[in-house]
Amino acid sequence: MASEYSLVDALERIYENQLALEAAVMEVTLWVEQQSAAGVGDNVRGALHTIGENAGHIKQSLARLKGRDIQ
Repeated sequence: MASEYSLVDALERIYENQLALEAAVMEVTLWVEQQSAAGVGDNVRGALHTIGENAGHIKQSLARLKGRDIQ
């Protein structure tokens, strides 16, 4: 039961939430752009780029933490 609340598990869930939020924001972005608000869409896409970049770093860090747990 304790392993369900490990640091790695918590970080994985945060990472999954980040991906879900990224997908939801992208859906809203597409809708906003269809409403002829391209400027807003551009701003949100910039934020989505940052989310994507950070997601990659988070995923790599999780992999390293998992590797330490196995050893």
